[in-house]
Amino acid sequence: MISKEKKQEVIKNFATKEGDTGSCEVQIAILSARISELTEHLKANPNDNHSRRGLLKLVNHRKSLLKYMERTNLEGYRALKSKLNIR
Repeated sequence: MISKEKKQEVIKNFATKEGDTGSCEVQIAILSARISELTEHLKANPNDNHSRRGLLKLVNHRKSLLKYMERTNLEGYRALKSKLNIR
């Protein structure tokens, strides 16, 4: 689970305007933070299959948001992928 402070920091870093919490950039950044924390959890707990399923759901949701962003805003998509170090 991502902490409230870390989530606010991610929103502040990726927001396109003041009060922006729902844009694709912000949603993808929050999902990436949750994915990285869950990945670390699974390294310590390799038999936690319930969390693994949640991780796969998060990855697929981020993937669909990235596909949407690629269709609508190609330059922003490329900038976001390089900023988040997503392959």
